[in-house]
Amino acid sequence: MSSPIEQAIRQICEEKGLSYESVVDTIQSALAAAYRKDFGDKYHNLESEFDPESAAVKVFDVKTVVEDITPEELEEFRKQEALDNAAREARRAIGDFSLPPEGTVGEDAPKFNPKTDVMLSDAKILKMSAKIGDVMRTELPIPGEFGRMAAMTAKQVITQKLREAEREIIFNEFKGVEGTVIMGTVQRHEGRIILVDIGRTAGILKPEDQMSGDRYRSGDRIKVYVREVSLGPRGPQILLSRTHEALIRNLFEVEIPEIAEGTVEIKALAREAGARTKIAVSSRDPQIDPIGACIGQRGTRIQTIIAELAGEKIDVIEWSEDHKQFISNALAPAKALKAELIEDERVANILVAADQLSLAIGRGGQNVRLASRLSGWKINILEDRAADGAVAAVEAETPVSEDSQDQVE
Repeated sequence: MSSPIEQAIRQICEEKGLSYESVVDTIQSALAAAYRKDFGDKYHNLESEFDPESAAVKVFDVKTVVEDITPEELEEFRKQEALDNAAREARRAIGDFSLPPEGTVGEDAPKFNPKTDVMLSDAKILKMSAKIGDVMRTELPIPGEFGRMAAMTAKQVITQKLREAEREIIFNEFKGVEGTVIMGTVQRHEGRIILVDIGRTAGILKPEDQMSGDRYRSGDRIKVYVREVSLGPRGPQILLSRTHEALIRNLFEVEIPEIAEGTVEIKALAREAGARTKIAVSSRDPQIDPIGACIGQRGTRIQTIIAELAGEKIDVIEWSEDHKQFISNALAPAKALKAELIEDERVANILVAADQLSLAIGRGGQNVRLASRLSGWKINILEDRAADGAVAAVEAETPVSEDSQDQVE
């Protein structure tokens, strides 16, 4: 039967999702810290061994054998170390922590560290066969039981190490799903930021990643795109998005079996989150209508996607290798009469009937802007004034680059 200590370790492993070995390593680090607190020396490089079955503890001073240095060099090292420690304490008093950590000395000092190194002559006293590069593990006595302060130190080390291990596991878990879409539950609001429960931790939905049509009520289940996973000082930071184009792709792959199977392919996508999306599809099977497959019978498939996007409008466009045809299709629901392309400048002049002009441009230039982004061409909308027998240009020019989208009227 397992000892109570081993049972407690396995319970921690189960609750935190940690490996048995990592928890034992954490306990060994804590015991080394406790030993240093009560019985250690500043030049000890401590490691401990702990047997969960018997609760036996062994503590070792671990050092690497290096070449001998002269007494003068050793004294110079100690002087430099004392100066560095004094300067470090002075700077800490004023809040400056820019100096190297304690135990490191200036470049001019001998390359010898009494905490981690032992000179060859001293090593041979302990072991005649010692040579440079060997690692010496000297077992240290444990004079008595650890005191209260040492126990507190051990507790702090265990808590910190377990927290770090748990954060690392969570980070690795969600780093693996970065760039994918997952399901989450709205947890709470913190100002304009939404926290979303995604399992073992909460993801962050920043204002720029939120859709204007969403309400984000606590308990609502939503699909989110994992935009970025990073490990910060406070643990893993998982940035989510509802505005990313990949969210649309995922919804179509889930809801449209033909897309999931690869029979229908998404060729291009342009989105203004919360307002409108244009998506170009093509079929590898001549007998399958790509638009009909995406819309579904009586619009059931597309309505499911629209509901997930809080009513965002979606235009499904048929892809074409012919640029003229594809640009004309991209302007749907408006109908183009004629298309002229300037290949060198990637500019398309599209002629539409007078009653189709406002439809082609869209509210605030949205339709022509999305069509431009979808096709990769700068689109000019021209009105066919049949009554006058002339064609007049309309200021509905939409450049491809997003930096100049404000030119669209």
